[in-house]
Amino acid sequence: MTKEYDLVVLGGGTGGYVAAIRASQLGMQVAIVEKGELGGTCLHRGCIPSKALLRSAEVYKQTLEASLFGVETEHTALNFIKVQERKQSIVDTLHQGVQGLMKKGKIDVITGFGRILGPSIFSPMPGTISIEHESGEENTMIVPKNVLIATGSKPKTLPGLTIDGHFVMSSDEALQMESLPESILIVGAGVIGIEWASMLSDFGVQVTVIEYLNQILPTEDEAIAKEAERLLTKKGITFLKGANILTETLHTDQGVSIDVEIDNNKQSLQADKMLVSVGREANTTNIGIENTDIMLDNGFIQTNDYFQTKESHIYAIGDVIGGMQLAHVASREGIVAIEHMAGKQTYPLNYRNIPTCVYSSPEIASVGLTERVAKENGYDVKIGKFPFKAIGKALVFGESDGFVKIVADKKSDDILGIHMIGPHVTDLISEAGLAKVLDATPWELSQAVHPHPALSEIIGEAALAVEGEQIHG
Repeated sequence: MTKEYDLVVLGGGTGGYVAAIRASQLGMQVAIVEKGELGGTCLHRGCIPSKALLRSAEVYKQTLEASLFGVETEHTALNFIKVQERKQSIVDTLHQGVQGLMKKGKIDVITGFGRILGPSIFSPMPGTISIEHESGEENTMIVPKNVLIATGSKPKTLPGLTIDGHFVMSSDEALQMESLPESILIVGAGVIGIEWASMLSDFGVQVTVIEYLNQILPTEDEAIAKEAERLLTKKGITFLKGANILTETLHTDQGVSIDVEIDNNKQSLQADKMLVSVGREANTTNIGIENTDIMLDNGFIQTNDYFQTKESHIYAIGDVIGGMQLAHVASREGIVAIEHMAGKQTYPLNYRNIPTCVYSSPEIASVGLTERVAKENGYDVKIGKFPFKAIGKALVFGESDGFVKIVADKKSDDILGIHMIGPHVTDLISEAGLAKVLDATPWELSQAVHPHPALSEIIGEAALAVEGEQIHG
């Protein structure tokens, strides 16, 4: 017998399960089809496990530097097996929590690989889901009124850099390492590459980062990227920018060796392992796109502002549609899609108001336009910048590198972007995000009284700095 649902979600990652919960709240009968584990890439192979490792790296580094705080420690050692066990314990705890949320919402979770079928005896429109089970049992058929595609993405690589899981890894394999290499080459200086470079360096690994462009973290404000490179170089990371990798020279015998070309000069590199972090590609293969009128662009599903595809009853969110490819973005896209599906009043997302974070050491966070992009968009800008070294709490923490930079429009006085590098800025950015949502001006942001001593004081000072009125600078 074929079961009918108001909504079937293909993919149980962060965006998918959040959307399912919202649909359940609105009275829909919901099923999630997931071939792996609920929580998807973010919980099992991305956000959570990588941040757990980053935290262990941070604690290890701080312990080595404890004498600076008057704390004497002896025989500090890293037990990487326990680091991995802690990471897995966190993942398992959160996974159990997501499973509990599904039960609470009376959401059916069907394990298997879901594929959208074309019009059939079950439905005059494409959308019937055929679920293939690993056990080999007969496919399950379910008929939804609506479908939400949330199948996520997978790591990309470069032609010639074949992922073997041992010498050449994506972040998926790197998360499962049982021991740390002495040295590593990281291809790509985007968010994932920089987080791994920072983490492994703090663990004591010799790190070389190879980047094709002339700026690391190319989507960040140029001033932030330069400061990040300075501080990461200070901790021992080597950056090779403007580098063209000669993939045909890759050898993986007892380690990794490869040649790169920089300004027509060839350089040979060797390391124990290589991590390839050059972006992610949408998971659209074999999910039945060809049975629908859904449009793809560069492999990503095309939608309108409410995440509706060319098939009005089929929506898509998250990494599979491209864009910012962040878990918190996928979650909000899912909520917008479900509320639109349910006929509730909703509004398109303004991606310029969504913060992005890099959980390296130092941390980096931003919301809105960079100075360069603002100028390219025709704005006459004014800048406020304030350093952490003038913030008492940063000195107390022993982390006074970095700054906050505010980009504002001279004409309207509106805040265009806020960019941060320094201690705990991935938490501080939420205040900046709220300022953007409320279309605040620097003066309005400066009127919030921040507690003293607190790291958040830097936001008020940076806002005052836009007009040269900072107090402590």
